[in-house]
Amino acid sequence: MTTTLEHNTRNTVALSGLTFGGILRSEWIKLRTLRSTMWCYAVIIVLMIGFGVLLAVAMPAGGIGVQSNSATADQQQATWLQVTTLGIGFGELVAAVLGALVITGEYGTGMIRSTLTAVPKRTPALIAKALVFGVTTFIVSLIALVATALSTAPLMPGKAIHPNFGDADFWLALVGGAGYLALIGILGLAIGAIIRSSAGGISAALGLILVVPVLAQIVAGVTRATWAGNLGSFLPSSAGGRMYAYGPTALTPPKGVVSLDAGQGLLVLALWCVVIFVIGAVLLKRRDA
Repeated sequence: MTTTLEHNTRNTVALSGLTFGGILRSEWIKLRTLRSTMWCYAVIIVLMIGFGVLLAVAMPAGGIGVQSNSATADQQQATWLQVTTLGIGFGELVAAVLGALVITGEYGTGMIRSTLTAVPKRTPALIAKALVFGVTTFIVSLIALVATALSTAPLMPGKAIHPNFGDADFWLALVGGAGYLALIGILGLAIGAIIRSSAGGISAALGLILVVPVLAQIVAGVTRATWAGNLGSFLPSSAGGRMYAYGPTALTPPKGVVSLDAGQGLLVLALWCVVIFVIGAVLLKRRDA
């Protein structure tokens, strides 16, 4: 009995000294030691560079939809950005899948019980997991986008496109693209925290990103209803896509349909993440591991 009491006392003292910095370090160790993490990040980088170079080689002179040698400076920059960010459409799928696996993998292996034992309040562990994963995904995505821009730039003059490296809007769009992938990953993590199953979490995350926007487009095309178009504008992938749009040549939406700028798109996507994350945090505290 005495030994048990002393053991419990030591555990209580140890837990009382737990800091958020320690939780962050723990989540960083778990993230970087997973083989799936390294593979997924490698896939994001390869997809970004590969699709960018492929489009740069295959597209016609002057850019897509523009006659040769007639593109304005803004159109040329927008074309270079289009080439650079082509891989985001594929990278977001990897980010969402990895985000779901970061949390559901612990449920699958039972490691979640050790995590929640070490962090009895539970919510700090989920917040730390999202922060570590989000920051890492942002850095990897930004490196991939910058590498794609630098890899495709030498190919652009052959297509009558002359990249302007001093264009702040272009580089800001790349930062927005990296932020978009990070938030999509966090969204997948939050969905995984709710469903707790790898298959279910991945399916729900990809469904929200891929299937729901297509359904919204079908409804908008069939009904010609303004509300359907507005609904599509506020979906995660649509709103987040504005984060890496090139300002001077942004497309004008149909009459009556809301047009978000980069800042508004960021706020909408962030709101999606916050709402779903809060639901996941509440369920994490209420349900057994």
